[in-house]
Amino acid sequence: MAEVLQLLLFGRGCCGRVLLLPFLLTLWMTHLGYCSDHIPVLMWSTEGSLWNPQDAPNEGEVVSGSKLISYLNPAVTSGPKVILLFLQEKMSIDDFTLYGGVYGNKQDSVFSNLESAMESAASSLVLPAVDWYASNSLSAYLQEKVGTSPLYVDPVSLHELKLNESIPSLLVVRLPYTSSGILEPKDVLRSNDDIIGRVLNPLKSEGMPYTALLTALTPSRVVRDVAFAIQNTGRQLLQTSTTTYPPLAYNQTGKPCILFWASRIVVGFGNQHVEVTNETFQQNPPLSLSGSSCESNVSRLVLNYKAAKGFDNLKLTFVMSKSKYAVSNREWFTMERVEISANQTNATFNASDIYAPATYSFHCQYVSNLPRYSSMLVPHFSTNWELTITDFQIQGFGLNGTNGTNFAYASDCTGFFTPGIWMGLVTTLLFVFILTYGLHMIMNLKTMDRFDDPKGPTISVPQTE
Repeated sequence: MAEVLQLLLFGRGCCGRVLLLPFLLTLWMTHLGYCSDHIPVLMWSTEGSLWNPQDAPNEGEVVSGSKLISYLNPAVTSGPKVILLFLQEKMSIDDFTLYGGVYGNKQDSVFSNLESAMESAASSLVLPAVDWYASNSLSAYLQEKVGTSPLYVDPVSLHELKLNESIPSLLVVRLPYTSSGILEPKDVLRSNDDIIGRVLNPLKSEGMPYTALLTALTPSRVVRDVAFAIQNTGRQLLQTSTTTYPPLAYNQTGKPCILFWASRIVVGFGNQHVEVTNETFQQNPPLSLSGSSCESNVSRLVLNYKAAKGFDNLKLTFVMSKSKYAVSNREWFTMERVEISANQTNATFNASDIYAPATYSFHCQYVSNLPRYSSMLVPHFSTNWELTITDFQIQGFGLNGTNGTNFAYASDCTGFFTPGIWMGLVTTLLFVFILTYGLHMIMNLKTMDRFDDPKGPTISVPQTE
């Protein structure tokens, strides 16, 4: 394996010694599904002695938010004032093991600039698995510590900036990641590596000290190349490419008190429809939750979309209440209503079918006011507004005392006896009835007790009128 690639995978200490991170490849080979739920974070700096070899996490350890902060503190407090944050949309260990030339094919590596930067860095550190919720909050943490708003730049605009090594600066470079079929992930990663090189080269030529971080907003599921997939054809048939991201959390007292997640959110008015999923969960800066609140018996989640296509100041509001019922002797929460407002119009939907124990979350495959999705949202008045939320899950109570990043047990809207189950039961009972009736008829067949003997007198049957 090439020396530069080893530095990328293993890291490099302040004295040039290789950090103790040889488990990156092993993790990918033995825990492929496990690693896909976390995000790697790569850090390097022109300042030495920021990270020691013993700072590396233990093998198989998932770095939590507090542990990530302990790794970042030396870079923020003792490192250079200029901090670069390369923020890719999606990333995982698979990206490096599949496209980094780890099998001796150095010419196939798509991370040449990244490898060169880490090789020449005075200190570096690689965290293979970081809690994706903590990684998603990295930009906000750096903004708070640096004391300045992030400046989103690209290689062209960076040439026009006048950086001062004594003035704190937080530069954010957004890197795309797509698997839409237009570009292969390998080509996208190579393009991102070129962007990293074009951003770092001016800083190197000017001798500007800096600290750089590379991470992502969400994990990625890498689709293997055909030549590699042949070795695991049976497993590939069962694997699907999915987009995952952490739930949206509203914090009122320092800890999340409302969690919300969905795989797709579509808002419509008449013939105009817009999907706001990415704006809800993957927008940077995060979506504004102004107007949300958490109280002992009432929770309100307000989603404010300032730039939804075709809608001015689109706002979605979920209002939940909690009550105790004597029959069950426990507290339950109910979605009182869902409100939509935009373009100086609004609509209110009754959502009382959304309910669960107060310590549970609620989940449903579809929450919509459309009849084809069971119409769980009932408008108070006739309206042209449409709302469809796929894989809807929400929890507005019972998050106290937990880490607040995970839903509690979900109460699903689908009952135990689904239409498919009822069809199966009725069909089975029908066949059992037919079988039972047939067996009953067979068991009640009676044969003749006397038979005609050809050697004896014939049987005479007297006929009487």
